[in-house]
Amino acid sequence: MFGNLLGGMEEKQEAMRQALATQTVTGTADGITVTANGNRDIVNIQIDPVLAQAAAADKEQLEDLLVIAVNRALKAALELEGEAAQKLLQDSLGGFGGLSSLFS
Repeated sequence: MFGNLLGGMEEKQEAMRQALATQTVTGTADGITVTANGNRDIVNIQIDPVLAQAAAADKEQLEDLLVIAVNRALKAALELEGEAAQKLLQDSLGGFGGLSSLFS
């Protein structure tokens, strides 16, 4: 009984991971936009051309902005993943019907 339950949960988790891979979020910082998917993979970085030219003179500033934008994108991806995991858990617990009332 519980083997099937766990197997079903593993399949649902894999489906959730696949769905998260198709969803994107962004993080920005003064001319830099970082895009990540729901699995917290960075999929794109865009740098404003004006900022890129200025970066030749101030490489450290560009690096700092990249770190900020990446962290913002990863935070947004983590929140997206958390929402998906919470929904998965709620959907899974809903499948138990009135079972939880036996333990009240």
